[in-house]
Amino acid sequence: MATWANLGLQDSSSPLMEQLNFFHDHTLLILTMITILVGYIMGMLMFNQFTNRYLLHGQTIEILWTVLPAIILMFIAFPSLRLLYLMDEINTPSITLKSIGHQWYWSYEYSDFMNLEFDSYMVPTNELETNGFRLLDVDNRIVLPMNNQIRILVTATDVLHSWTVPSLGVKVDATPGRLNQLNFLINRPGLFFGQCSEICGANHSFMPIV
Repeated sequence: MATWANLGLQDSSSPLMEQLNFFHDHTLLILTMITILVGYIMGMLMFNQFTNRYLLHGQTIEILWTVLPAIILMFIAFPSLRLLYLMDEINTPSITLKSIGHQWYWSYEYSDFMNLEFDSYMVPTNELETNGFRLLDVDNRIVLPMNNQIRILVTATDVLHSWTVPSLGVKVDATPGRLNQLNFLINRPGLFFGQCSEICGANHSFMPIV
């Protein structure tokens, strides 16, 4: 979960989130290099005392500053597309969880078992235990196996919601009348927190996922 003064992404708990972390760092490095280069050139333009009266155009430099950005964009686009396709891949899931968004709580169904369904409400602050997390803990937590492909089916009954667990790299919209599917694998044991990430009314802030 996110802790105080944590400016970066959360520690990954799934291979997909690990890859998303790497991609974030890769893109940030490229952006840093571009910013430094452009900043340096602008600085030099400000403080440069020299001028060239005969320089009217430069074909070589114009070709360079057209081709180089295109190559740099390819270095961002290819890893990004690879990740997009990986996130959509469904690999023979061991277990299926159905998540239904309501105003303002989640209900879950384990489709592989008979009559295994429950509602998950946020624990109010006045009922919270000493070691509980305010606005993040729920009365009924989801239990999922580690090192297994998990399929989650997400829908809603009333308005748009979004089922999000940052440390698993999972974010999927819950749309009324539509079933969205996502696949993930948890590669370490733990307690993972998330929240609804689509503004869904007055109590949008109070429908966490654990």
